[in-house]
Amino acid sequence: MPHSLLPEESTTQDTSIADAETNNGETQATEGTVAADIAKSNEDSQFSEVMDQDMTMVDAGVEGEVVQQIPIKAEQKPEVKLEDLFADVESDEEFPSSNIVDTKASSPPEAPPPQCEHIGPSSRASDPEVMRSFYQRLFPWRHLFQWLNHSPTPTADFGHREFAFTLQNDAYLRYQSFPTSDLLRKDVLRLMPSRFEIGPVYSTNPRDRKTLRKASAFKPIAKELCFDIDLTDYDDIRTCCDKANICNKCWQFITMAIKVIDVALRDDFGFKHIMWVYSGRRGAHAWVCDKKARLMDDQKRRAIAGYLEVIKGGAEGGKRVNVKRPLHPHVAGSRSLELLKSHFQTDILHDQDPWETDEKFDRLLQLLPDKTLNEALRKKWSSAPGRVSTAKWADIDALAKTGASKGLDSRALLDAKQDIVLEYTYPRLDIEVSKHLNHLLKSPFVVHPGTGRVCVPINPKKAEDFDPLAVPTVTELLAEIDQWSGPEDEEKEVKNIQDWEKTSLKPYVEFFRSFVVTLMNDEKGVKVKREREDNGADGMDF
Repeated sequence: MPHSLLPEESTTQDTSIADAETNNGETQATEGTVAADIAKSNEDSQFSEVMDQDMTMVDAGVEGEVVQQIPIKAEQKPEVKLEDLFADVESDEEFPSSNIVDTKASSPPEAPPPQCEHIGPSSRASDPEVMRSFYQRLFPWRHLFQWLNHSPTPTADFGHREFAFTLQNDAYLRYQSFPTSDLLRKDVLRLMPSRFEIGPVYSTNPRDRKTLRKASAFKPIAKELCFDIDLTDYDDIRTCCDKANICNKCWQFITMAIKVIDVALRDDFGFKHIMWVYSGRRGAHAWVCDKKARLMDDQKRRAIAGYLEVIKGGAEGGKRVNVKRPLHPHVAGSRSLELLKSHFQTDILHDQDPWETDEKFDRLLQLLPDKTLNEALRKKWSSAPGRVSTAKWADIDALAKTGASKGLDSRALLDAKQDIVLEYTYPRLDIEVSKHLNHLLKSPFVVHPGTGRVCVPINPKKAEDFDPLAVPTVTELLAEIDQWSGPEDEEKEVKNIQDWEKTSLKPYVEFFRSFVVTLMNDEKGVKVKREREDNGADGMDF
């Protein structure tokens, strides 16, 4: 992703292209090195030094700068292919035709879908005063600190963490760091960025990177494993909306992605602490927060990303699903295909109706393996304009059973149908976000400047209930505070109620708080267990 860089005059901000290039180079660290670096960074004396240095940021170069956008090339390396990682496990799973909706050829075309929401701010969400009120009254600073710090008391997990600010004049400040959430909050209120992003934990304070004798001493050592899913990557198959516009119909692509990726991360890799966050407009981000995920180097991140990547290539290319048979359990069996088949019937065939026109059903025929069957299907569909996609999907099996093609390979047809289901339903990931330890990602609970909506967490267990168009905007939240009236009694309790508790942001903050508490408890449990093991070993000397 392109990053903006500030001029050389500023010494505490991102001031050189070379630094950005260095930061974007591949850096690998073993888990042992990571643990040692973090332990060393936890010393109180070092935090005192950080406190002295990082109280504020220098203002030079912030106001009125015209910042050049520098595109940073993505690393070109051989990818770990899904089919190479998949073991040759025998699979007896078949894609049944009995689930196909029987739709008559005479059925009238579906009524046009409701108009998608052409997203735009109802009011100036990025207005500095509006944003100031939001960050002062509603943003969950304490929970954000505990989430990134993994402890109630400051550690290097937070103090050496990089933050990046996008300012109102589009200047982009990188390598900002803060010992406490209060100092982060103060700088956010001072600079009023339109948003801020979260990067990795570094081996030393990011602000001190230029004082080091060796540039190699400054390296990323830990960050959550992240995934990014954006609806624009579905523009070649969603028919209701395109570009930045969304509706509840096409949001089902994100729902499917959350279900598939969340199950795979938990069942196949054993991760427990996975937080999904609405991007504020047309997508979702996943933050895998387990310690073993945070300490992974780029090679391991690429391997996991490659394992989960099934849809490859651009919309202009041919077939985008190429997996070996028998299918890996992640794709077949009771996993992805089984989960996605019901979505394919309702969300794809019925709601999206992707093969309504001749041009569109030609794409479907390209994915089927038998030319004779294809010609029979083309003739049938051309003679019945407006035939809905549910009927066309049923026609494939119906014509195959009539013997329209004597040389038809039924196994090849079944495989092709499975691939079609995957192409229209399987998650489309922005893999670059997942592959690199030093990639930055937008913070949860910031406000999207285009829509005014807050980037709230999504409960993966209730993914189907999440409505992106019902997520509160910053102006709605501030109005809710003004309209709130507390209980008539218990005046003391009313005084202790925080502003976010008076708004529709409350369930999202409470879900985030619960997630953070569970994460911290697990981190504490690992530490206590290790201390007990160490004490037990010492006891053997007596």
